[in-house]
Amino acid sequence: METYQKYLDPQTLAKLQGLELRARLIVEGYVSGVHRSPYHGFSIEFAEHREYVPGDDLRYVDWKVFGKTDKFYLKQYEEETNLVCHLLLDTSESMRYRSDGTPLSKLEYAQCVAAALAYLILQQQDSVGLVTFDSEIRALIRGSSHPSHLKQLLHVMSQSRPQRKTATGPIFHDLAERIKKRGLVVVLSDLFDDVPSMLAGLKHFRHRRHEVILFHVLDPAELDFPFRQPTLFKGLEGFPDLLADPRSLRKAYLAEFDRYVRQLRQGCRAHRIDYVPMRTDQPLDVALSAYLASRLARSRA
Repeated sequence: METYQKYLDPQTLAKLQGLELRARLIVEGYVSGVHRSPYHGFSIEFAEHREYVPGDDLRYVDWKVFGKTDKFYLKQYEEETNLVCHLLLDTSESMRYRSDGTPLSKLEYAQCVAAALAYLILQQQDSVGLVTFDSEIRALIRGSSHPSHLKQLLHVMSQSRPQRKTATGPIFHDLAERIKKRGLVVVLSDLFDDVPSMLAGLKHFRHRRHEVILFHVLDPAELDFPFRQPTLFKGLEGFPDLLADPRSLRKAYLAEFDRYVRQLRQGCRAHRIDYVPMRTDQPLDVALSAYLASRLARSRA
């Protein structure tokens, strides 16, 4: 394993103290690993073509158009610079879950992802803000491009205490009205909420012409349901504890979970929202670089 890769592994991240250190190591490892700047991964949607003039960056030439017209045209993207990214971090009680053998809770993993994204965006001299929420908005930090802004964002993240239920739909509707300037909205959550209500809130962001990325953060036990012996399942977000034989529940649980994820994926696809599943036992280089590479490829297509 190359040196940079060990810093992207959840086992290593769990041993590191402080979100700032984790963010720096994740980003440095990511950039070293893919040997390119992540800047273009965050360009906002394609807007229009314009004719090439000498001195323009050839990376933006649309070669498909050239093949059809024999003329050079550049792809232009709306708000390609001065991007404003809004990180929406779910700090509800279910986010504190961490199964046996998993190094990070869902909240800790989401914090690492959010911290790395904030670090990347500030490095490219764009603006990033932060919202933490459960059933209410707990903190709202306006976007800034100043390098010192990172410390404030990381401090607010580190102070989050997952204790309450979530209410994503109303929260998203509220934020869609508050965030005036069109930008990039990044949601980091386990998305354990009513799917139609949640999708309606996300659709509101799209109606306001924001681009939306949904990072669905889940523990491996929630995906695989590996339990075999009689187990006391701890209730979160107001649900009671339940003693059950998991072998009798596994098939029904997995079927219901699959239905829930399919409904979520289909809703995101319908509203042109990027849906990105993340397992908390998955190395950060896999979680981030695979998505950013696919995003870059789409922006050039």
